Amino acid sequence: MKRIASIIILMLAVATMASAQTPAAVLDQAVAALRGAGMVTATYKLTSGQGNSAGTIVLSGDKFRLISPDMKTWFDGTTQWTFSTATGEVNITTPTASDLQMLNPYAAVQGFKKNCNMWKAAGQIPGCYAIMLRPKTKSDISQMWLYVSSSTHMLQNAHFKMTNGQTFTISLSGYKTHQSLPASTFTFDASMVPPGTEVVDLR
Repeated sequence: MKRIASIIILMLAVATMASAQTPAAVLDQAVAALRGAGMVTATYKLTSGQGNSAGTIVLSGDKFRLISPDMKTWFDGTTQWTFSTATGEVNITTPTASDLQMLNPYAAVQGFKKNCNMWKAAGQIPGCYAIMLRPKTKSDISQMWLYVSSSTHMLQNAHFKMTNGQTFTISLSGYKTHQSLPASTFTFDASMVPPGTEVVDLR
C-alpha cells in the first residue's frame, strides 16, 4: 500500500498541468502548474487484481495526507506517519532522498523526465491527452499510461503495468484547488486511528 500511496502522489504531480505538445513539455509544466494550484484536494479510486479501494488526498507543495479505509498517511515535508490496518500500528519514518522522489511530486516529475522514455500515446479515453512512459532502468514499474483531460487539464486516469505482471488503475476526480486547511492537516492525528494504537518510531 505504501507504493500505491506514493504513486497516487506522483499522479497528482500532473493533475493541473496545462496543455503541451510533447510529453516532455507536459512534465516541464507540471511542477509550475501544481505550485500555482495551492493546496489541492481530490478523491481517488484504485482498481487492481487484488481488489478495489478508494480514498481522499490533500496535497500542498511537498506535504500530503492520504486517507483510505486500510491506510492513513501524513507527511509534513520532513516526517512521515503511516497507519495500516494490516499492522494495527503507526510507523514514523524520515524518507530518504530516494524515497522523496516517490513522495515529493516536484522531484517525481523531474524523475519521470530523467528516468523514463516517453511517448505520446494513442488516446484510449475520449477527450484526454495520453502519455506512455517506460523506465530506462530496472524498476517495479514496467510501463505506465497517463490520461489528462484536454478540457480541464486534470489527470483522469493512470494505468500501471508492473514487472511482476500485475496491473492497476487509479482514477482521480473531484479536484479542488486553492483550499485552506491548517498546517496540522499534514501531521499525525491520533484521533483518526483506534485508541491505544502503538506508535513505532523507525527514524
